[in-house]
Formats: sequence, structure tokens, C-alpha cells
Amino acid sequence: MDRVALSGASVRISAELGLSDTDYGNLELAFGWSFAVGSITFGFLADRFSLYWLYPFVLVSWSVVGMASGWTHGFNDLLVCRALLGFFEAGHWPCALKTTYMLLNEKERTLGNSILQSGASIGAIITPQIILLLVNDEHGSWRNVFVVVGSIGLWWAVAWLLILRPRDLEQSSIKKTGVDPISLRSIVFSRQFLALAILVLGFQIVWHTYRVWLMKFLQTGRGYSEEFALNFNSIYYVFTDIGCILAGLLSLWLVQHYGLTANRSRRLVYFGACTLTSASVLLPWLDKGALLLMTLLMIGAGALAIAPCYYGFLQDLSSDHVGRLTGLLALWAWAIASPIHSLLGFIADRFHSYDHGLVFAGIAPWAGAIALTLLWKNQATTEPHLEKTS
Repeated sequence: MDRVALSGASVRISAELGLSDTDYGNLELAFGWSFAVGSITFGFLADRFSLYWLYPFVLVSWSVVGMASGWTHGFNDLLVCRALLGFFEAGHWPCALKTTYMLLNEKERTLGNSILQSGASIGAIITPQIILLLVNDEHGSWRNVFVVVGSIGLWWAVAWLLILRPRDLEQSSIKKTGVDPISLRSIVFSRQFLALAILVLGFQIVWHTYRVWLMKFLQTGRGYSEEFALNFNSIYYVFTDIGCILAGLLSLWLVQHYGLTANRSRRLVYFGACTLTSASVLLPWLDKGALLLMTLLMIGAGALAIAPCYYGFLQDLSSDHVGRLTGLLALWAWAIASPIHSLLGFIADRFHSYDHGLVFAGIAPWAGAIALTLLWKNQATTEPHLEKTS
């Protein structure tokens, strides 16, 4: 919700603050690079300290910064808030993936990660409707959106502390596989880690390019009204949620009914998701209309279907370094992919089109499919023998 608050009101904010598309892209660059730093920071902290306290700390911190975004008075203020939001929000994934690793076995994990990731879509479905309720013709009405959305996270932290107890998330609750622990260094220099580094970069590009630029594509690029674009964004994220949940269910079904390994089932689901996102190549030839909208929904479903597959692959690497590995891969993906938004903004300013960036984003996940095929042999259990990179 905190991310979508900016993209959902991006056209209105750009107009009121006098931001170019390049400026808007730089806001996402600041968010992304700060997210990279936060990922490695909280990735190591999640393996060292109690999740019971660390998880609500990062969520309260980013919620407060999200609220502060509504009190900014210019580009520089908003840039600082987005950077701080990215840093603290990065703590979510190491904490979340370590939690699902503790609670679920290997076969259940893809579906569990689907349910986890679906929360992002639910928030993205709700946020455009909150924007429609809170904005009006008054100057600066978009500021209320950040305050309201940011405050919601504070209630999550209260619920977390009331429902759980520290012992529920102790390190000892992780189910060991009976093999000797593998060093972090060995994992990082393995072919499997390299495959995941390529995979997560493709996922990062497709998911966040559409998250950041879809509103501008619809309003400025295809001439839809703000109200229509916001309502379509809610529908878009419904389809991303459907894609995410179906990916988990399909992976579990392939394991139970066809006897595939969890790794093999995830791989097949991932290839299917790449096929859906590749529909982006049609966008330059599609004008305003139903076919354009249906194509975008197909791309969204495929984009988020990648997420639970990636998380499952990551959790297979080690039972001892889940937080660190999450942080390292996120550091890589956000650091490399975030400058793309500045580049897309520059291209949009110069050529008055968002099509090229969306096409590129849709085919980016195929790099991960190639990497899985060449670098990661199918494994039946967690903590596989790791093949070193040459």
C-alpha cells in the first residue's frame, strides 16, 4: 500500500510539484537503492536477532516514513521520504521468508509464499480505492492518502505483538534436514545462487516496472481518466493476486498428483509465468480498448506468479542463511534494476511513450528461465549439493 500510494497518485503529484517523468523515475531510483541497502542490512539482522521484535520495528518505521511523505513540500523532501521508506521496507522480506521457512515444509512452501505475497496484491487492490475516496479538486488532497495508508501499518504491529510470542519464532523451531550446514560463502559462489540472481533481476524488472509506470501509461500514454485508471489498477492487482495464488496451488498439485519434486514443479510454473508476461510485446500495437486491458491483466498475473517460485528456490538453498540470502539477492536486484526507472523516465520525456519500457520488462523474466535450465539441476530436497561457478 505504501508503494502504490505514490504510483497511484503519480500523475496528480507530478502536476502539482512540477515533476518530469525523469524526476518521477529518480524517486523510484532513490527508493530502490535504499531498498538494496536495507535488504542486506536487515537480511543479516534477521538471522541474528529475534523476528518477534525486528519485524514490527521495520514495519512501524516504514509506516511512519510513509505518513511523512504526505507532509513534504517539494521534490527533495519527497525524495528523502522515499529513500527512507525503501530502507525500512526492505526488512519485510528477510523477516517474512524466514517466518514461512520456520512454519512450513518444503512441499507446502510455494503455496505458503503465494499466500504471503498475495498480501501485496490485496494492498494494491485497496489503495486505488482509498485514493479515489480521499482526493478531490483541492490542491494537495493527495497528501491525505499517504497519512491514511501509512497509519494502517501501525495496527499491524499491534496485532503482531498481541497474537504471537517470542518463542513462536525462535531459531530452534527451524526444521533441520540432517545434513551438515553449508557455509554462506559456498552458497554465494554456487551455480544455483547465480541462477537465482539472474531470476530475481528479471522478476524485479517486470513487477516493479508495471507497478511504477502503469498509471502513467494508462493516463498519459493511452488517454484514460484518473478514475478509470485507478479502478483498473485495482482490477490489475486482483489478477496479480490470482496469478500468485494459482502458482502456489499449481505447484502443490503437480507435486501431489504427478510426483514431481518441489523444484521441478516450481520450474514448470515459472516457465508458464514467463509466457504470460511475454504478452507485453503486443502493447505497441494495441490502442485504447478491451484488448489492451486484457493484455495488461495477463501480464500482471504472470508477473506475480513468479514470486512464490523464486521464494521457494531461495529457501531451498539453506536452512541457516535464509535472511542473509534474501538480503544479498535483494541488494543485487534492487541496485541493478532501480536505475531502469530513471532511464524509462528519460525515454518517456523524449519520445512521449511508455511502450518500450513495458515491452522490455515483460520479456526480462526469460533470462531467469534460461539460467535455471543451464545452471540449476533439479533437486529433490532442501540444501542441495551446490555446484561452484567457474
